Amino acid sequence: MIIVAHPMFLLLLFLSLLSSTGQMVSAKGKDNVREACSVTRYQSLCVHSLSHFSNTAGRSPSKWARAGVSVSIGEVKNVKAYIAELKRHGHMKGRNKIALSDCAESFAYALDELHRSLGVLRRLSKTTFSTQMGDLNTWISAALTDEETCLEGFEGENEKHVKVLQNRVQNVSYITSNALALVNKLATTGLGRINDP
Repeated sequence: MIIVAHPMFLLLLFLSLLSSTGQMVSAKGKDNVREACSVTRYQSLCVHSLSHFSNTAGRSPSKWARAGVSVSIGEVKNVKAYIAELKRHGHMKGRNKIALSDCAESFAYALDELHRSLGVLRRLSKTTFSTQMGDLNTWISAALTDEETCLEGFEGENEKHVKVLQNRVQNVSYITSNALALVNKLATTGLGRINDP
């Protein structure tokens, strides 16, 4: 006697298998991002900001470094836009207005240095690898310094707009610090791992 399974049962079985396969992939992706972020200072922020790169970056140090710098660029652009908005609406007066202009300049420098870094990460070469790693370290460190310099000169730390700006700048500096750690991991991993799958 042949037992024929009900079509609805087969559909549910198929959907169940699909679901468990997806969970295995996402669990593996979480392992990838946790492993990549293990070298960073702000690990939970790293995992949160880079988790959507889990499947594309896999276990490739160069891809994680590129992802870290890309996210940092996005965050710097967001803060830069916020600074421009504060300037446009004249929310800050006196010394804080001057500090805000200095901050805008610092973030422009940081963005330029991070863009240069991403350009290098997109064209890594075995022949110039150590020079490229030195350049990356210099530029991302400079971007980090520029971000931190932004907060100098502000008065009245309890003033609403100053406080919000401080929080946003602190967050972006943590993300840039994580990007630098990912680049340093790539530097220590060495030449053989540049073109990892």
